[in-house]
Amino acid sequence: MTIDKLLIANRGEIALRIHRAAHEMGIKTVAVHSTADADAMHVRLADEAICIGPPSAKDSYLNVPAIISAAEISGADAIHPGYGFLSENARFAEIIEEHKLIFVGPKPEHIRTMGDKVMAKKTAGALGLPLVPGSDGAIDDVEEAKRIARGVGYPVIIKAASGGGGRGMKVVSNEEELETQMQQAGTEAKAAFGDATVYLEKYLGNPRHIEFQVFGDGNGNAIHLGERDCSLQRRHQKVLEEAPSPVITAEERARMGGIVAKAMADMGYRGAGTIEFLWENGEFYFIEMNTRIQVEHPVTEMITGFDLVREQIRVAEGKPLSVKQEDLEFRGHSIECRINAEDPRTFAPSPGTIKAYHPAGGMHVRVDSGLYAGYKIPPYYDSMIAKLIVYGRTRESCMMRMRRALEEMVVDGVKTNIPLHQDLLAQPDVIDGNYSIKWLEEWLAAEEAKG
Repeated sequence: MTIDKLLIANRGEIALRIHRAAHEMGIKTVAVHSTADADAMHVRLADEAICIGPPSAKDSYLNVPAIISAAEISGADAIHPGYGFLSENARFAEIIEEHKLIFVGPKPEHIRTMGDKVMAKKTAGALGLPLVPGSDGAIDDVEEAKRIARGVGYPVIIKAASGGGGRGMKVVSNEEELETQMQQAGTEAKAAFGDATVYLEKYLGNPRHIEFQVFGDGNGNAIHLGERDCSLQRRHQKVLEEAPSPVITAEERARMGGIVAKAMADMGYRGAGTIEFLWENGEFYFIEMNTRIQVEHPVTEMITGFDLVREQIRVAEGKPLSVKQEDLEFRGHSIECRINAEDPRTFAPSPGTIKAYHPAGGMHVRVDSGLYAGYKIPPYYDSMIAKLIVYGRTRESCMMRMRRALEEMVVDGVKTNIPLHQDLLAQPDVIDGNYSIKWLEEWLAAEEAKG
């Protein structure tokens, strides 16, 4: 299979990232866009552009018939979903394949399995990944929940099986609260995801969020590309990521990396994936797998020199992995700051027109963004407008470079969270790598209390 023309079913920086990788491979690109994104950079640079609907995502970027029609009209061979939107929709992947098009992503059955939290946990356990202690699957009987909770010890957490983003999640401190919190979690899950199914896990007090980048060829071969530390989060949304993690040793990386790569090989996984863990006191606990490219993939590319999007396209064409595990070297350190169009204190979105734009530059500085002076940031989508990624031979030099890059970057006309990142990189805990998934929210609360 050869891809000559690739339709990019996404928007913003990831659409531009995919376009660049495709063009470097000699592949023509088709941009699909809503009316709100007619002037987007990836739309301007693609070989062809097709409008697929009005601004609302459900009428455009989630509109499967419109995307398939655009592929057929343009004569595209393949569709790359990017991240978000339809990227983890198994039915979308199936429809693409039913129309004799190539889906640049995993097999539909793997997307479906890993998209269901209960099934994902069972599958991960069967593949030998370490799990958070808890229920074996969905749980609806309160007495059974109490028995399991006693076994793993309080506090426990109730989670939505189809959930994400913190919705349908309830921390339970004691048995008296359990029944009420189970009902509330189920109600929230039903409202948010159309599925009231919940499960129970041990609540980890102060963990880090450590994820491993994996890649498979679909034929039983797989590699890992090390870990990323994504613990600096607000409301379960990542703010700053780094690779490697300040707390993981080379021995732990090799051991866990070997476990996740073997799991993906045994599964017959195809394409890029990320296996997410909570890490506490030297132990890893599987939480979920994302069957797509991640927002934070550039930090992995910076320390490995490996182009993940290019490899996605190669593997989708049926080619074997371009590297073996022993060929990969992990060098230096990389940090990514997500630059959002939002108030750095209140986090209120700040759409509007970019009056002036100057991306940071210099050695080992990368900016993934579709911004330009005069561009109007639409109010309909996620507020992330750029990713600032830097590399250094050491973590200390990397942080110094990031501070300099943040000083240099100009995004005028809207509010951004650049001041937040500058504040973060001045905090002793962040400088020392001494933070958990709770650190950022606790720090923000303390800053707010100071006034």
